[in-house]
Amino acid sequence: MDKTSWIGMILGFTVLVGGLILKGSDLIALYNPAALLIIFGGTAACILIAFPFDEVKKIPSLFKVIFSSLKIIPIKELIPMFTEWAKTARKEGLLALEDSSEEVEDPFLQRGLKMVVDGQSQEYIRDMMEEEITAMEERHEVGAKIFTQAGTYAPTLGVLGAVIGLVAALGHLDDIALLGKSISAAFMATLFGIFTGYVLWHPFANKLKRKSEQEVKMKYIMLDGILAVQEGLPARKVEEKLLTYLPAKDRILEPEGREGVRVEAKA
Repeated sequence: MDKTSWIGMILGFTVLVGGLILKGSDLIALYNPAALLIIFGGTAACILIAFPFDEVKKIPSLFKVIFSSLKIIPIKELIPMFTEWAKTARKEGLLALEDSSEEVEDPFLQRGLKMVVDGQSQEYIRDMMEEEITAMEERHEVGAKIFTQAGTYAPTLGVLGAVIGLVAALGHLDDIALLGKSISAAFMATLFGIFTGYVLWHPFANKLKRKSEQEVKMKYIMLDGILAVQEGLPARKVEEKLLTYLPAKDRILEPEGREGVRVEAKA
């Protein structure tokens, strides 16, 4: 579970409701079927027009990514793994890593290690794995674009809803009390449009982008580790190479002369 997404959502709605209460508004005003239809129905219509169905149907899985923790191997677990592989490769050869490649759960890392065992060249491995990373980035970019566009459409639809509401309100000029309620209802569409656009959709898009960046970074770390192992670098050199991805304060090396590098990293 991604706690920040859930906390942000709860805080956002709390601010909305709290703001209405502090301003003296009746919470029943939030129940405005016409405004909800214009904003949510209109935003859905815009997304369907703007994106192919093959991309739109992935929206439920995008919500899962937003509200679930990113499943990636922490660097502090990757470094000892690669150093152990480096030791095995130098002592017994790359073919000795075949059993390790079957035990790896991450598909990307497993694929890279198997290419090493198969004796593929460094250029081939780098090209294949970088192409896979690029393809993944493109898929993630599409998901973020959907929410970015939703965040652009929603506030504009809020203005449209306000105009529709004001047109209806002008039909009650002879009844001041009813006119006031109609104008208030008209601007609820604007409220929903701005709230969903800038408190939900745009932040959702940014969360998807950040998670994509984190995943891409981890895959490049894996690629560097795989190539270092294939190159036959000593375990210490592999560790030092991967340590560069950690902040300086999280790097702790054992004294010279002892085999290996002890790594302590914050989760």
